[in-house]
Amino acid sequence: MKSSTSAQKLAEKINKAIEDHVLTNAEYEEILQIADEDGIIDPEERALLGQLKEMIVDKTVKRVAE
Repeated sequence: MKSSTSAQKLAEKINKAIEDHVLTNAEYEEILQIADEDGIIDPEERALLGQLKEMIVDKTVKRVAE
């Protein structure tokens, strides 16, 4: 199954957050916007968002104001 364009953009943004170990509120909002830009959060996007949430919870990625 081919990844959707939004899933690819979403993966790029999430990978940047993983590399930086930091996610700003603006980046988080952008990630949510990318996931919902086509009006459908597909299974791949849902999995990526779930992985990001887990990394925020276990502090692998730290969420900061700016």
